[in-house]
Amino acid sequence: MRRCLVIFLLVLVLFGCGGIRYSEVAPEAKDFHPGRIGVLPVDVGTYTEAKGVIDRIVADVLTDKAWFTDVVAAETINKQVLSSEETGKAFLDYISKLKTVSYSDPELSRKTGELLKIDAFLMVDLTYWNYTKTEDSKVAKVEAGIRMINANTGQIIWKAHHYEMEEYRFMKPQLSDVARNLMKKMIGEMPH
Repeated sequence: MRRCLVIFLLVLVLFGCGGIRYSEVAPEAKDFHPGRIGVLPVDVGTYTEAKGVIDRIVADVLTDKAWFTDVVAAETINKQVLSSEETGKAFLDYISKLKTVSYSDPELSRKTGELLKIDAFLMVDLTYWNYTKTEDSKVAKVEAGIRMINANTGQIIWKAHHYEMEEYRFMKPQLSDVARNLMKKMIGEMPH
């Protein structure tokens, strides 16, 4: 009996390790099913070599899921923001307020969503993109945070944070491949 209990607990622990490190879903997520989702340009911080690369990966993973009628890539959003003064101002005002005071302004969100013709924003912050060493091995590591925001209300519907590491000995794995695995895992947890 004791042996069976130990085996059962080990199985529970192993299956419990399969998720992502942090995920929070708003209660309203069950009623929110956006048709068009816009991937905002990823904040890569100091990891400038990831600029553009991570944007495409996020859009590709979302498109592959086929959960939305349309995925508007960061490159398209950048073009829209740069081509219209009104869109650019609304977008920058919204993002600035969200980043500086952590407030998703409902009016700015709604206006930005209308101008970009999207139902939801997906904001990704890249927090790590590098090769490093642990005690015993060398690893390629990518870490990110994601927020999905209802464009009409400004409400943060889902937020998550996770990292992916791949050990190596001689051949360094591509950080873009590690990032793709990370995004597949994180987006797989996203309400839709």
